[in-house]
Amino acid sequence: MKYEIYRTDKANDQLHAIIQYIAADSGSAEVALRYLEKLEKAIRSLETSPHMGGIPRYAILKRQGYRVLIVERNLIFYKVDDEARRVVLYAVVDARQEYVNLI
Repeated sequence: MKYEIYRTDKANDQLHAIIQYIAADSGSAEVALRYLEKLEKAIRSLETSPHMGGIPRYAILKRQGYRVLIVERNLIFYKVDDEARRVVLYAVVDARQEYVNLI
């Protein structure tokens, strides 16, 4: 049985910002859409393997129950609710940023 994927508004906004940045930086909507598909594929994989992401390196995020999925230079932070069979995406951030305060 699959897990349902939910996204917070913050995660959606961050994902859109990343794709817009890539499109502007590369000058190509096609490049941005290919990267979006890569991110979406990783997110969909959580439906069947919700615990595949690692444990974050920051202790505060560990204590709060976050997991992190790495897609190239972006980090997808989420929590798994096994009882409800739900994965909630909380943030999608660039790994080069100081991301603790962005979650």
